[in-house]
Amino acid sequence: MDWKNLPSSGGGVQDRRGGGGLPGGGIAVGGIGGLVIALIAMFFGVDPSVILGGGSQSTPTQQSQTQQSQTQGQAPANDESYQFVDRVLGSTNQVWTGVFQQSGRTYTKPTLVLFTGGTTSGCGNANSAVGPFYCPLDNKIYLDTSFFATMQKRLGGGGDFAFAYVIAHEVGHHVQNELGIADQVERAQRQARSEAESNRYSVGLELQADCFAGVWGNKVRSTEAANLTDADITQALNTAAAIGDDALQRQGQGYVVPDSFTHGSSQQRVTWFKRGFTSGDASQCDTFKAN
Repeated sequence: MDWKNLPSSGGGVQDRRGGGGLPGGGIAVGGIGGLVIALIAMFFGVDPSVILGGGSQSTPTQQSQTQQSQTQGQAPANDESYQFVDRVLGSTNQVWTGVFQQSGRTYTKPTLVLFTGGTTSGCGNANSAVGPFYCPLDNKIYLDTSFFATMQKRLGGGGDFAFAYVIAHEVGHHVQNELGIADQVERAQRQARSEAESNRYSVGLELQADCFAGVWGNKVRSTEAANLTDADITQALNTAAAIGDDALQRQGQGYVVPDSFTHGSSQQRVTWFKRGFTSGDASQCDTFKAN
């Protein structure tokens, strides 16, 4: 994917890297269907100990940025990581602005906050172990780009389009918030008669965000300048498969407990991403009706 040909977000990325972080902070996120993402851990459903246990490996570019940050006290402005995130966010803004306009709606663009170590959000304190997340209370997406190295080393997923899928998934949660879907799920979860039933609503929310990410991918593919290849698409599908609840549970505990799923199985995540990617139609992303 030639991400440098994607449009800029026009100032939608807030760079807090090199700010020193927040020691020991966790995060309590409310709003997205009432889900507390700190309890789910990372948006991929990964146990934070997987990340904290061995640390993450940096790419040469990231290592260079880290060295500069230690020397200068902050990350270099407009480095490649910043530019990548800025272009992907700009692309999602373009896609969802168009989708909303077709329905007579106005899309409010989210802000994406880059940080290292830890930062504050409208939903509480965040650290790197939490992973990328969306806070509906301030309409911001929070991302420590070291998570991309973690994806490659520990989760078996990597590549520019796979990394972009991470961002597009979080933007999908923002779209849900804009459409009022998150509030509907929150109400349904409050009325759930069991934890398993509540988890099913969580799965529906996450799979829909995957489908919305696929819708974005469909629009990017139609943009010739982006040069999205079959290899790019395979990377995203491989990532979706690697982060299914069943795959992660087998990796982490050796067995699968379907009632505890909060993000969906590998097959579900691949299926819903592909549905959005193939159709390019957000109306095809009613995961709740399907469930």
